[in-house]
Amino acid sequence: MNAPVKTTCHCGAVELRVTLSDGLNTARRCDCSFCRRRGAPAVSAPLGGIEVVKGSDVLTTYSFNTHTAKHHFCSVCGIYMYHQRRSNPNEYGVNVYTIEGVLPADVEPVRWVDGVNHPSDRQG
Repeated sequence: MNAPVKTTCHCGAVELRVTLSDGLNTARRCDCSFCRRRGAPAVSAPLGGIEVVKGSDVLTTYSFNTHTAKHHFCSVCGIYMYHQRRSNPNEYGVNVYTIEGVLPADVEPVRWVDGVNHPSDRQG
């Protein structure tokens, strides 16, 4: 198991301690209507892998369409911190760029996943 990493929002109101599933190796971007506008790649963490160290009172949640994914943001500065995944509700996606010491060059190029054609969105 990986050692926990520290993640923070831009203003510092939210701080998380995150145990990643496989370090930065799981970095990916989704092309669904929401994620492509958000733009930040995410890495995987198990459901029990996120501890809110501070700022639980300023975290806000956004959910849409199937309401499976729950996206958590700092309500002060607006930074996306993590989300419960629609593709696998048993894990979180964590904003790579909120991880202390990680730079974009550390993970680029980031692979894309097809969120536009997600099986949960198909009609019957």
